[in-house]
Amino acid sequence: MDVIKIIGTALLSVTALFVIAKIMGHKQVAQLDFFDYVSGITIGSIGAELATNLEEPWKPLIALGIYGVVSILLSLLTHKFPKTRKYINGTPTILMNNGKLYRKNLKKAKLDLSEFMLLCREQGYFDLNEIQTVVFEHNGKLSILPKAANRPATPSDLKITAEATHIGTEIIMDGRIIGENLKRMGLDQKWLDKQLKEQGFKSAKDVFLAICDSDKKLSLFAVE
Repeated sequence: MDVIKIIGTALLSVTALFVIAKIMGHKQVAQLDFFDYVSGITIGSIGAELATNLEEPWKPLIALGIYGVVSILLSLLTHKFPKTRKYINGTPTILMNNGKLYRKNLKKAKLDLSEFMLLCREQGYFDLNEIQTVVFEHNGKLSILPKAANRPATPSDLKITAEATHIGTEIIMDGRIIGENLKRMGLDQKWLDKQLKEQGFKSAKDVFLAICDSDKKLSLFAVE
């Protein structure tokens, strides 16, 4: 009987977490603000408690629902009233600009110089003289604007007209032909068989991944 209860509460926990996650939407960890981060940890903890609470599973279930509703309401509030974002999510803080470090803003961001240097190095900047501006975002990440002399050259800088690029389309995945994508590209099985033969493949089963670009160029990756 206890085994059945454990399975039932575990399934209830998984279902509740799945539903709340779907309703709340999903962000990358780097995009989470402080409240989202704390709420995520708390909701996960409550979900774990729900999975093991055999006597009164409704208690953690209610708590789970409350955290989910509050998170959704705060998200709607910041979307509806943009001015509330600075109070709920915080605001970006300039830590460095034009060769000057702002001690007060570093203290506000709760960063010491060692941590600041570490975050800069993580983005590939080992010399602060290469940096024009550093902004500490509300999600705890640094946005760095390099000086013009240290900025990577772009086609417009070199007076070059670059051709537009497009996302490739998967034609074969795990040895299986995706007929829908093949048809959408205006191609057929005969064309694909010819491409496979020209690149030394006997059949699609020998191909792990095949991607076709807008110029009908097929890139093949063999199964290892």
